[in-house]
Amino acid sequence: MRRLEGRVAIVTGGGGEIGRATVIRLATEGASVAVSDIDLANAQAVVDEVTRTGASAMALQTNVASRTEVEAMTRAVRESYGRIDILCNIAGIAPPSPFLETPDSDWDRTIDVNLKGVFLCSQIVARQMVADGEPGSIVNMASTNGLVGEVDMVAYNASKFGVVGITMTTAIELASHRIRVNAVAPGMIRTRLSQNFLDQNPQMAQAYLNDKIPMARFGEPSEVAATVAFLASDDSSYITGHTLVIDGGQLTF
Repeated sequence: MRRLEGRVAIVTGGGGEIGRATVIRLATEGASVAVSDIDLANAQAVVDEVTRTGASAMALQTNVASRTEVEAMTRAVRESYGRIDILCNIAGIAPPSPFLETPDSDWDRTIDVNLKGVFLCSQIVARQMVADGEPGSIVNMASTNGLVGEVDMVAYNASKFGVVGITMTTAIELASHRIRVNAVAPGMIRTRLSQNFLDQNPQMAQAYLNDKIPMARFGEPSEVAATVAFLASDDSSYITGHTLVIDGGQLTF
């Protein structure tokens, strides 16, 4: 299935686990992918993996909290590929700390990357899409933490609630330009962080899965990537402003 043949996508945070899975899925479906990450080596490693399959990809080092760098990223992709059809705002951080002990530095950094980064990338790339007169799709990385609270995650929760709000607002404002905006809201996904939790606290982790997640397992990055690809594709052509939860049923409790 190559639903994205001939399209050009940007994936921020493309060097991370969910970002990498998203890049691979979009490339598999036919897209040329710009892999943007604050760590250029991580981005290049993903590009190397993708290009070995014969797909087209390029690596870009970008701090998504910097307007100058996001503008440079957008220009580079437009100059290299001639268009931008898809933006996947995957970049994010999640430093935990109790509310009463959260330092300004953690708050500022989390809001900058997770929320300001989505604002900047969406605004700058959407301006290019509008200037080109072509339809587009923006997919934001929210979280179940953007729909319900979680202890020790005040900055992350606030940022992800904000992403849900940005998604709805930009969907309204960009609809007349034929740009759809949606978000995915993953729950517990199997990444290095969650795997460490499993390895170090196997009984606690299993109890959490059994008590809180009806499907009794972590999700996989590839499952998040598949959902992002759906929202990026024409299969979701009448969906905008929506946040799609990927949590194994956790929020049903």
